[in-house]
Amino acid sequence: MSACSEQEYLANYQANRYPTPLLTVDMAIFSIKESQLQVLLIQRSNFPAKGQWALPGGFVDLTQDADLLASAKRKLIEKTGIKTPYLEQVASVGNAKRDPRDWSVTVVYFALIDFNAIASQLSATEQSQWVPVHEALQHELAFDHRHLLTLASERLRSRTRYTALPISLMPPLFTLTELQQIYEIILGQSLEKKSFRRRMLDAGVVDETDQSKIAGKRPAQLYRYALADYAFQFPRILEYPRSNNDAQSL
Repeated sequence: MSACSEQEYLANYQANRYPTPLLTVDMAIFSIKESQLQVLLIQRSNFPAKGQWALPGGFVDLTQDADLLASAKRKLIEKTGIKTPYLEQVASVGNAKRDPRDWSVTVVYFALIDFNAIASQLSATEQSQWVPVHEALQHELAFDHRHLLTLASERLRSRTRYTALPISLMPPLFTLTELQQIYEIILGQSLEKKSFRRRMLDAGVVDETDQSKIAGKRPAQLYRYALADYAFQFPRILEYPRSNNDAQSL
């Protein structure tokens, strides 16, 4: 048996000798609309699952995508016209049943997008619709996309409890009450006002400005995000207020 160098081995390697799965990326694009956490769905225009609602996504292009993140950003622009600087990988899901065409693997991402900032930019190649997440999870989405949406929404809620990521949904200037409302919408849980304000101010993630706005009967202080990106992690996970039942059980 003659020996060969690694260079010679790779030059003669034939990847098509081995079966390969279909490889796609899918994205759960979240936003706050009408005081609800909503997800962008696309109605599929081609078989399989033609006419069904699905998360935006598509096949990885081996010739032009440098990596999986590049695939996700490219498909997002192709499907919706939206360009976002932030996509977070959630999970990889693969099996022989999720796509009727063949053994399939998909890499799932999620993003948070300010609805007011992108509503006029949305230019989907397929019909699109913003749907409250709790409603989307009650529908039969294409392929296994209901499962993928469950994974993405659970990751988002988990990240909301210990990062500043939800602030990416805010306009440049905002009140702490408005910010707390965004956290509460994502979490589906009320938060204690003093504790939330202390958390934001003590961590230095927001800066007080010299501006205010009328909120109710009195002016409310306006703040801006103080850090370079939204990857900041708080020292402690966000705790939920104790219920009356919890207090009585102590």
